[in-house]
Amino acid sequence: MLKIKADFPEKVLTRKDEITTAFLDLMERHVQELVSGIATRRLSASKFGSMLFIHPRHLTTTIKLTTGKSPCDLMEERLVLESQKLLRETDMPIADISCRMGYNDPSNFTKFYKGMTGKTPREYRKMLLQ
Repeated sequence: MLKIKADFPEKVLTRKDEITTAFLDLMERHVQELVSGIATRRLSASKFGSMLFIHPRHLTTTIKLTTGKSPCDLMEERLVLESQKLLRETDMPIADISCRMGYNDPSNFTKFYKGMTGKTPREYRKMLLQ
């Protein structure tokens, strides 16, 4: 009897895992482009979906299934982390950080930031100085 050894990977990623991994990679790249000033506008779930050649609804459903969060939630969490890093490690004005995060109006950025963290960017910076 002839035995044939198959060269298959031990774990095969499912399509939903592939979509999630690809989305997270694209999102991370996009966040870095925002922070570095290369990108000036945040990408939508629709744009991420088209970049991955899938319908935005399928992207959202898949990401929620695999991570428990929507693409928007994941993006907002990353933006808060990067904002906190800039607030902590630079003396960049909040208005400039706002632009880096894709907000044209600093007051909208402040509302977003406070909604996510419970503090305004200025309060966060002040807390760090104490």
